[in-house]
Amino acid sequence: MKQDSELQLQQPKEEKEKKPRPSSKKLPVKRSSVQPGPPACNLDGAEGPSTSIAAAKQQVKLEEPEEDFTFDEPPLKKIKSAACPQGTPIKFAASANLNEEHKMNWDIVKVLSQRTGIEEWVCANIIRLFNDDNTIPFIARYRKELINNLEADALREVQQVLEELHSVAKKVHGAIQKLKKEGKLSGNLLTALLNCRTSEELDHVYAPYKTGSKGTKAQRARQLGLEPAANLLIENPRELNLLSYVKEGAEGLSTIEEVKSGVQHILADMIAKDRETLDFIRDLCQRQYICLQSALAKGTSQKANEKDVNKFHLYKNFSCNVKNIHHHQILAINRGENLKILTVKVNIPDRTKNEFSRWCVNERWRPKAFAKPELMQLLRDSVEDSYKRLIYPLLCREIRSKLTSDAEKESVMMFGRNLRQLLLTSPVRGRTLMGVDPGYKHGCKLAIISPTSQILHTDVVYLHSGRGFHEAQKIRKLMLDFNCGTVVIGNGTACRETEAYFADLIMKKYFEPLDVTYCITNEAGASIYSVSPEACKEMPDLDPNLRSAARRVRDMARVILRLSSRHKDGHDVSQTLLKATLDSVVEECVSFVGVDINICSEILLRHIAGLNANRAKNIIEWREKNGPFINREQLKAVKGLGPKSYQQCAGFIRINQEYIRTFLRHTESEGIRVEATNEKQGKKKIKAAANVTWQPDPLDQTCIHPESYNMAMRFLTFIGGSPSEIGKPEMQQKVNVLLEREGMEGISKRLTTTGQTLQIIIDGLTQPEGFDIRKDFDKPDFKRSIVCLEDLSVGTILTGRVENATLFGVFVDIGVGKAGLIPMHRITEDKLPKAKKRRSLALGPGEKVEVRVCDINIPQSRISLDLIRVL
Repeated sequence: MKQDSELQLQQPKEEKEKKPRPSSKKLPVKRSSVQPGPPACNLDGAEGPSTSIAAAKQQVKLEEPEEDFTFDEPPLKKIKSAACPQGTPIKFAASANLNEEHKMNWDIVKVLSQRTGIEEWVCANIIRLFNDDNTIPFIARYRKELINNLEADALREVQQVLEELHSVAKKVHGAIQKLKKEGKLSGNLLTALLNCRTSEELDHVYAPYKTGSKGTKAQRARQLGLEPAANLLIENPRELNLLSYVKEGAEGLSTIEEVKSGVQHILADMIAKDRETLDFIRDLCQRQYICLQSALAKGTSQKANEKDVNKFHLYKNFSCNVKNIHHHQILAINRGENLKILTVKVNIPDRTKNEFSRWCVNERWRPKAFAKPELMQLLRDSVEDSYKRLIYPLLCREIRSKLTSDAEKESVMMFGRNLRQLLLTSPVRGRTLMGVDPGYKHGCKLAIISPTSQILHTDVVYLHSGRGFHEAQKIRKLMLDFNCGTVVIGNGTACRETEAYFADLIMKKYFEPLDVTYCITNEAGASIYSVSPEACKEMPDLDPNLRSAARRVRDMARVILRLSSRHKDGHDVSQTLLKATLDSVVEECVSFVGVDINICSEILLRHIAGLNANRAKNIIEWREKNGPFINREQLKAVKGLGPKSYQQCAGFIRINQEYIRTFLRHTESEGIRVEATNEKQGKKKIKAAANVTWQPDPLDQTCIHPESYNMAMRFLTFIGGSPSEIGKPEMQQKVNVLLEREGMEGISKRLTTTGQTLQIIIDGLTQPEGFDIRKDFDKPDFKRSIVCLEDLSVGTILTGRVENATLFGVFVDIGVGKAGLIPMHRITEDKLPKAKKRRSLALGPGEKVEVRVCDINIPQSRISLDLIRVL
């Protein structure tokens, strides 16, 4: 076992013999052929344990029984020693390969690295982390050193590719088992199947053997006994005599031409399923100009609606290099093809076929001995037949499939980025708000919301039916009565007219002495929410229309509930992929913001990493039965919350210390003693010390994970601080003094921890109580006046907010009632601030931007913009 130069991946048997751990249950360790990436250090020189790297050459324990939690002990990892510079990756010792029953002829880590562009050692760690049921938010925050500081978006991409590879491997082995039962599995077929890396390759190899298939020409030729002739042509053509295979009266063998045709079909099949041959033609295509062409389908004008046909006027005679085509163009072409309006073709130049044929005849499939001219001609015909009938259609399918897959993934990632921006929009706090749901005939619904999100009043006003002045008096009275200075208007029907109405009143200073402002909010999903079971439960006495007005100005939950319905804007992409990605983004955002366990709702709690609907329900039931949670440790007593779930969710759950201190003072004054419950919810019971009194832990209000509490307390002692100073200016001063004196690297070495773990500890100790990461994101834009489209001119410089981001550009609300478009080619990295690049958000909903008007088309209400900078 090497210790000085590199960290070797251990085999299960050796590891078990050399370093057994006293555990009743162990996870099976899988074998891997992965070579270590960057050299790691000698871990034996480490001074002590840290908090987030799994131990090299140690087996990972399964979840212990529920009464046995190990978060107070050092986790299973070793720290970098003095011989190992900070930043050198430390890898899991266990393999990240596929299960033995799904073993393939390729290394999943290497393929994953090739497809994602991420280092192999990082891919190996990510696979192991996912295999151990870790969630993306937990990995992204608390396992940074194992993933080389990748962000959640990159982890989602790796997870999607990993799932695709697992799916292919599972399908391959399912096909192998089926062929074994049917007695059709040969050695060559087994090799071809195990070489498959994509679903398209698997379909290409397995299609002839599917139930109900008539069989290929090659299969029928093999059944006639012509396979030895095909093999002889390559191995020893001198001994091949095609006339000996001719049998008069036998179908398929009656003439020499039929024999040649059968041999040709077998050779074509062998060529089309050879791994080296397929790799060569794919590599050759990478260097060639291959274009995707689309045209109007024949007879389209009679079959399709003219309006639908006009939507695809850009693609009636379209041609583009597959390397340069945009993702939104792929989705549009696919949609036109599905509607039978367009026909699509992949054009591979003839020189590709010519070069491929020369390579096959002269190198890869060249006979090993002298062959007669007629046999060489047969070989050339076989290569051409293989390319035209088998390989070319496969290449077309693969190119189309990859283009579509990449376009869908990018589109879904764009949805995810937009959603993250919406979720992380800084909430409006400390204001009494008036939510307005605009409308014509049925009036505008109003809801007054307190700073604590309580519904103070609801009403209906008719602003657009000749009663504007009378209704203005009612609105003014409501705003004065509730001291409300902010109006939030939904962007649906009658939004523009309602905005003009309020802007006119504000300009006339009608609401004095109040200084009133207004903003426009996205009302998508509010109507869906208003009739949902959650809305009925939260606001049972309100009319659904008034519920939507009330919810419109609330935080986060509106967008979360929207996801329960099918996303109408995502009809071009895989709904399964879209739902999984958006659910993951919601989990990421809710987890990173954190929730106060004692006041949050069940619907919000279920989106925390490691929790689900049942666990969230059990937490709420426990809270209602036992009172508020005093510290995070009490979560272990909740039914269904095992060690793994606790590990995943604990760091994202907050316990407000001021609330708990107030609660404890009240219980003491009433003579009530808060004790630990002596049994866990449900059937399974655990032992607990009698008369244990729970005590609040100041670290429970921070982002520090319980597994790092010991390290955090060591750091506090190191700087001379105390838990009572957490989140106060004194703590920030003490940390700054130490950082200036020793730096992050020096402190990490002294505490024998990693820089990433130390940064989380410093953040948790210095962030003020109630810190919200959303304060770094933009707030809603409040206005006092309105501008018309006719007021614009080319060259005008305006500020606006991004309304929506697409694959072809970004729509910006510049306050004229119609969003302007910034084409994607006008959005360059030099115009984005470093903070936006670091968050990998680029431009998304809510971003405030400065733009220049480039073109105005008033008849079509189109505005073309150029991005100047992000504000």
